[in-house]
Amino acid sequence: MIPKVYLPESRTMITLEVRRREFLTPGFASLTLGGPAVRDLVVAGNDQAVRLFFPREGQTALRMPTVSNEAWIAQLMLLPKSVRPWVRNLTIRRARPAAAEIDIEFAVHGDSPMSSWVRRAEPGDPAGIFDIGTVYRLPEHAEGQLLVGDETALPAVLSILDGTPPSLATEVYLEVAAAADIRSVDAPAGVRVHWLSRDDEDLRPGTLALDAVRRASLPSGRFYTWVAGESRLATTVRRHLVNDRGVPKRDISFIGYWRLGRSTPG
Repeated sequence: MIPKVYLPESRTMITLEVRRREFLTPGFASLTLGGPAVRDLVVAGNDQAVRLFFPREGQTALRMPTVSNEAWIAQLMLLPKSVRPWVRNLTIRRARPAAAEIDIEFAVHGDSPMSSWVRRAEPGDPAGIFDIGTVYRLPEHAEGQLLVGDETALPAVLSILDGTPPSLATEVYLEVAAAADIRSVDAPAGVRVHWLSRDDEDLRPGTLALDAVRRASLPSGRFYTWVAGESRLATTVRRHLVNDRGVPKRDISFIGYWRLGRSTPG
């Protein structure tokens, strides 16, 4: 089943620049991107995802696609690598339209193109975004919620918690690569955050989060589930809740941010 994604009525390619960089933990960094074009971003939800365009090493400028529809992919792939930017899917951690800024958090690991770019990013460096919508939709009937994710879903989960009312009982299972990446969360009173750290490079990402959900006492009453991260984690949590816990499919939103063993094109 393909997850339901809510797209804005209008969207456009947005070119910004790096304003600040901050390392949050050994494995996470935050970049603040800003510029007048932030006004063209329609903030539609707490797990708002964007395509992030950034230069390859050695490129001095950012060449963005010129079309604001799905034809951008073909346009991008026709560019020679000497001018073609990298593109990755990320979640906006915070949007501050009044300040013409957005924050994006990154799971920084190894020497991947994105991690390398984040480490060398400086104020004034170009970057671009293209809105790809939201998945999180809390139903009116929900008496509680369950949020599950690996490190790639951490920024989205934290953003969702920013908008969670204190009266909503919420169980959160967050898996990260290492214990050093666990941090304090300023969450509403009704939220319980369960951190899980792999600390083992041979352990498949998502394994601990999935096992924890299988053993968990789930929120009482009718609850909503949002799960994201490695593709197998998202689909298996959904299957477990539907088949083993009797959770209605319509009360679950899930999305695979990435797939183990498969590189991102571009």
